[in-house]
Amino acid sequence: MSRKAKGKSDLSVLMSYAGRRRALTYLSWVLSAVSALVALAPFIFVWLIVREVIEADGGFAAVRGTLAMYGWCAVGSALISMLIYFAALMCSHVAAFRVAGNMRKKAMRHIASLPVGAISGMGSGRVRRIVNESTGATETYLAHQLPDMAGAFATPVGMLALLFVFDWRLGLLSLIPTLLGFVIMSKMTGKGMAQKMKEYQSALEVMNNEAVEYVRGVPVVKTFGQTVFSFKRFKGSIDEYHKWVVAYTKSLMWPMIAFTTAINCVFVPLIIAGLAFTHSGVDPTFLLNLIFYIIFTPIISVTLMKVMFMSENNMIVSDALQRINGLMSVKPLPESDSPQVPVDNSVEFENVTFAYDDSERNAIDGISLRVRPGETAAFVGPSGGGKTTAAGLIARFWDAASGMVKVGGVNVRDIAKQTLCDTVAYVFQDSRLLKTSIYENVLMGRPDASREEVMAALGNAQCDDIIEKLPHGVDTVIGTKGVYLSGGECQRIAIARVMLKNAPIIVLDEATAFADPENEAAVQLAFERLAKDKTVIMIAHRLTTVQNADRIFVLKDGKVAEEGTHSELMDLNGLYNGMYNEYLSSIGWKVGGKA
Repeated sequence: MSRKAKGKSDLSVLMSYAGRRRALTYLSWVLSAVSALVALAPFIFVWLIVREVIEADGGFAAVRGTLAMYGWCAVGSALISMLIYFAALMCSHVAAFRVAGNMRKKAMRHIASLPVGAISGMGSGRVRRIVNESTGATETYLAHQLPDMAGAFATPVGMLALLFVFDWRLGLLSLIPTLLGFVIMSKMTGKGMAQKMKEYQSALEVMNNEAVEYVRGVPVVKTFGQTVFSFKRFKGSIDEYHKWVVAYTKSLMWPMIAFTTAINCVFVPLIIAGLAFTHSGVDPTFLLNLIFYIIFTPIISVTLMKVMFMSENNMIVSDALQRINGLMSVKPLPESDSPQVPVDNSVEFENVTFAYDDSERNAIDGISLRVRPGETAAFVGPSGGGKTTAAGLIARFWDAASGMVKVGGVNVRDIAKQTLCDTVAYVFQDSRLLKTSIYENVLMGRPDASREEVMAALGNAQCDDIIEKLPHGVDTVIGTKGVYLSGGECQRIAIARVMLKNAPIIVLDEATAFADPENEAAVQLAFERLAKDKTVIMIAHRLTTVQNADRIFVLKDGKVAEEGTHSELMDLNGLYNGMYNEYLSSIGWKVGGKA
């Protein structure tokens, strides 16, 4: 159920994350309002000082003590106001940090519960922006903007009292520009502004997502001597953002000019009143009040500007909460109420169909196949044939639209999430090592493993030569101080992680794609040790690596085109035969001619 459906306001949603710190948020509003009212006291003392100066008959010497007292009272009240405001900010920041922290924790826990397919479909740039920047917007809102809002609403109350206490006529005249500015502001910050703010945040989100993709592609761009303009989607998102911002700025130009002019014209009615009311003579009391209003009324423009920007900030927070709510509304894959345990290491597809959300074509179209316990099977075929998608269905990165994917004779939908995770290990084409030590990267495979078990896994994965050359051995942090590993070395670390996990079913997604010839031999040896007594499913384009597989499935257009051993498929003289011969032909070529 969405946030709006529940009938909760944005503030109610934020407060639900505050826990016991909620009271501090409310206290910060009270303190900020008190601070704003106390901040008006110096103006009263200034009025008293001016009165003493105007009414002094015996010169300044007679009122010097009184003037000093009023002056120190003005300074003291200003300092007290600052201290109260500081206390308000302390309370609001403590609460805001708790809210932002809880929101991020909840969002990350939810993301961790989502299938890999759902996260990859969102885009890492978009997810990062929602988790970091959207929650950051709420933190700023609670820490600064809400206390300031309380002060901004308390200030006009005190101002109205002061405006009418000294001279109600001047008070009314001072309100004319204020009311005009308020009318203009309400037009600028209505529903149209809320929609514009949503469009602005969406444009930022798209550009941020494309920027992440562009950064990932920088090595390719630089290799071919291209510029940012070569990355069309990123360039297009920048152009769309530029076009939108320029149009939005132009649409607000005249309203903003009118608003600024109105709130800065507070002196005009006062000057007119001063000329009109002193036409027949100068009243000292009126002159005193006029001077006070000229000094005091600029607060009105400052307060109105604060209120206007607060309205904009309210929209930003509302949009941020909608985006967070959108992320939280993505549902994890359903869990069975009565989970079952796989009985063996087999993998089976029964008439499985699957299509991605943004595609009209089935990525997997009625596949049926079986891999027996302890077998090594290979998924091969043309690009786009559905190999990686089929492997992802085994690990339940997605759920099949129809049919059943079985692991150990049990539908993966009926296997508990942790049980399936312990049963199926997945070695990605991109090894996906984290920026931490090699030891901690491997330990992720089984967090309760001992250091000796981690070292044994690294040895079995042929990683001894990698560890020996690193400055701090297995405790070296990857990606810092110039410590980087090659693709093949990263792959061996990833294999060590899977070895430590010791899952009975292993999926290898083009795991030697980034290995150079030297590393490939070590990776293949690591694979042999990894696959011992396991059911292995390999995705490969290098067909020489799968010719010893127990069973080879040739996938094309989401269907199993051929199935059998290497020799059986070669005898068929079909798709696999053609692919294998083409592969042998390709490795027989070198730059400049045939080898």
